[in-house]
Amino acid sequence: MAVPYPGSEPAIFLAIANWLINEGRYDRGFVRRWWNWQEYMQEVHGEHDADFERFEAVLRELYATYTFDHAAGESGIEASILRSVAETIATAGTRLATHNWRSAGSGNLGGWQVARTLTLLNALLGALATEGGTFPNSWNKFSPKPPRLPHQHPRKWNEVLWPKEYPLGLMEMSFLMPHLMRDQDAFVDVYFTRVYNPVWTNPDGFSWIEMLTDDKRIGQHVAMTPTWNETAYFADYVLPMGHGSERHDLTTYEQYDGQWIGFRQPVLRAARERLGERVTDTREVNPGEVWEENEFWIELTWRIDPDGSLGIRRFFESIARPGEKMTVDEYYGWIFENSVPGLPDAAAAQGITPLEYMRRYGAFEITKKVGQVHEQRITDAELEDIRVDEAGRVYTRAPVPPSPKAPGGTKIDPDAEGRRRVGVRVDGEIVRGWPTPTGKLEFWSRTLRDWGWPELSIPTYVKSHVHRQNLDSDQMPLLSTFRVPVQIHTRSANAKWLDEIAHTNPLWIHPTDAKRLEIARTGDLVRVETEIGYFVLKAWITEGIRPGVVACSHHMGRWKPIGHEGQRLGMMTVALHQDGSGWALTRQAGGGPFASSDPDTMRVWWTDVGVHQNLTHAVHPDPVSGMHCWHQAVRVRKAEPGDAFGDVAVDTSRSRQVYEKWLELTRSAPDHSPDGTRRPYWMLRPVRPERSAYDLPGAVKTGV
Repeated sequence: MAVPYPGSEPAIFLAIANWLINEGRYDRGFVRRWWNWQEYMQEVHGEHDADFERFEAVLRELYATYTFDHAAGESGIEASILRSVAETIATAGTRLATHNWRSAGSGNLGGWQVARTLTLLNALLGALATEGGTFPNSWNKFSPKPPRLPHQHPRKWNEVLWPKEYPLGLMEMSFLMPHLMRDQDAFVDVYFTRVYNPVWTNPDGFSWIEMLTDDKRIGQHVAMTPTWNETAYFADYVLPMGHGSERHDLTTYEQYDGQWIGFRQPVLRAARERLGERVTDTREVNPGEVWEENEFWIELTWRIDPDGSLGIRRFFESIARPGEKMTVDEYYGWIFENSVPGLPDAAAAQGITPLEYMRRYGAFEITKKVGQVHEQRITDAELEDIRVDEAGRVYTRAPVPPSPKAPGGTKIDPDAEGRRRVGVRVDGEIVRGWPTPTGKLEFWSRTLRDWGWPELSIPTYVKSHVHRQNLDSDQMPLLSTFRVPVQIHTRSANAKWLDEIAHTNPLWIHPTDAKRLEIARTGDLVRVETEIGYFVLKAWITEGIRPGVVACSHHMGRWKPIGHEGQRLGMMTVALHQDGSGWALTRQAGGGPFASSDPDTMRVWWTDVGVHQNLTHAVHPDPVSGMHCWHQAVRVRKAEPGDAFGDVAVDTSRSRQVYEKWLELTRSAPDHSPDGTRRPYWMLRPVRPERSAYDLPGAVKTGV
């Protein structure tokens, strides 16, 4: 079976890379022009005058051990098959399109190297930002600037979401919040869970329940959710917000080599307005009490700052009518008139406003053929009193050209005299380059080296926490990151036709493993034991899973506590019991038919709605990326006497122990920061704070 063992993907990609390098089947011109190989040779090998041929020789040595035989031993896929794959990839040239999403990248310790080693193949072939190749996703997105932006960024660092132990974490660490709140003895006065169901979606959900119900941790919890969810049971307020068809929203996706935006609209409001009605509030037309989120935030802003003295209200004050509340139409109308290039002209050609254009058509293409941004020549207007450093980075005193796009992206420091980096000089040309510290594709990462991870500074293979060497003889990896392509997390659980297609999540287990564990037939109950507890579900004996691995789909196992109202389609009724740090969830009733205004609800024929496995998963934060490593090391056995389908048991004190074990793997900012800061300033960061907020308390800065 040509299915790799979980976490072995980088070994496969590096074997392919090794073959491409040794066979000379890579784009030498692209590698020479765009990799930061000179920096690597200088910093790692001390060779300041090394030529490209010398780097090629070093490259061959670096990956010599990553043979097809090595990859076969790690992955379980025959070496001949891997060689055949490599030969096929070599024929793609600059048309190699690759993609990495949840399973391998988010499942394993070191999973971020899955993406890095896969991108290495594109970088070897020059198949980046090419027709048929792989594009940086942000180059094909367009996020327009809103009417007003804050004049300053947050002045304080939020340790609860961006802890010092994970300075290189790509995104905020909210899945660790119960543990981080405890570590820091923190208190949050008002906490919004916005389209976020941490009790069900995150690992270690019982720790979330403990935090959300502790008034020493959370003062008030507001759940904003388009679909009733498990977290809402532990909220002080539940605010039903609109699905895509019940709200205004802007969208942009990296679907092709161009840029476009889409405009979602609340369907019932749009229909009423086309019939001539005047609608000022979506609650007048949306079902139930669904309030469009835009209107809610505008109203909340005015309630918090009624006279404008806090400086908050002004962000949603009318531009046309100062002192009055901004409407949703004005908000989007301003964006379409001022921040979407070409849209005003396209609307004028039809004798309508840009807002009317978007209401009529719903989408607008801004740019065709974005192409190779890194190869764009820098115009003379941007080259004012330039300085070129020894690495070829070009700095200018010319201001940043005005842009209709919302601010974001990486932030590269200016030079010592305040010039901003505008591009890089490559082969005598000044071009835009890549949004990295060097302006090149960083085969070697100074950031990883300087922040305490020199051994991971080039694309390499990290053995997963579920690697065979890290498992006891009676353990197997549990894959929990896959799903049947029907449900969408907890958001689609009230979609009746989707529920009929996919409503349960048995344990996929290979016949050889079932025989070894004395599981006789599909449908038999099995107990899956994790580090912190267990869950009980039905077995599905199938050759669709590789031997030695089991799997259980997420998106199933929705529940509501006994005695509570809530969604009836796709949810079981459960009893929750707590005894100290011990928690139990037991199924009291499954799904089934029920009377409603929809006659189809009386036709529900299934009662099995799955098992909530994530409750039994401890947190596994990768020490570098901060990503939760979803795969679990489990023991599978026949259900014990007294076990019932849907049973879940967890000890949150053991959850805490596992969290602390993974915390020991980190290399914190206080111990490893090269410049006295909490995090590399250049890296992406949502809601980026002021530069001074990056400074560690009491740290002596050594430079930027």
